[in-house]
Amino acid sequence: MRRDEREVKDINQINAILNRCDTIRVAMNGEGGFPYVIPMTFGSELKDGKIIIYFHSAGAGRKWEILNSDPRVCVEADLYYKVEKRENGDITAIYESVIGTGKAELLTEQADKVYALKNMLGHYKESGFPVTSCHGLAKVEVFRIVLDEVSGKHNLPEKASTD
Repeated sequence: MRRDEREVKDINQINAILNRCDTIRVAMNGEGGFPYVIPMTFGSELKDGKIIIYFHSAGAGRKWEILNSDPRVCVEADLYYKVEKRENGDITAIYESVIGTGKAELLTEQADKVYALKNMLGHYKESGFPVTSCHGLAKVEVFRIVLDEVSGKHNLPEKASTD
């Protein structure tokens, strides 16, 4: 990372940034050698020192086909706050971001899918939704990504506290 002073190294702080985000972008190794990136709703948790991300999919389509042929992914999430003028006349963006890599694993056990979907709903403050009685449960596919590598970055005013 070029700007060491902006690096977030603590996994708990990185996880906190991710928890404040409402969208992740999942980058995949697309067809024809071109990357394919898609914005996704998600859920996440910190378990045994690793960040785990959950997202859902239909059982068909471009994302489905790519992930089944190559599960390696990169995920990105960010929070943009504003552009700020500096005393010296420069401007800078005030932001927080997370980038990580891992493999998207299809969850096949019903209990794992329900757990992941509840986690996702909890991320959006909808934890009371009855997942197990949802008519779409039989059709939805759910993926889990254990982030093998993850980094955080921020540029926040020194007085600001976002935790």
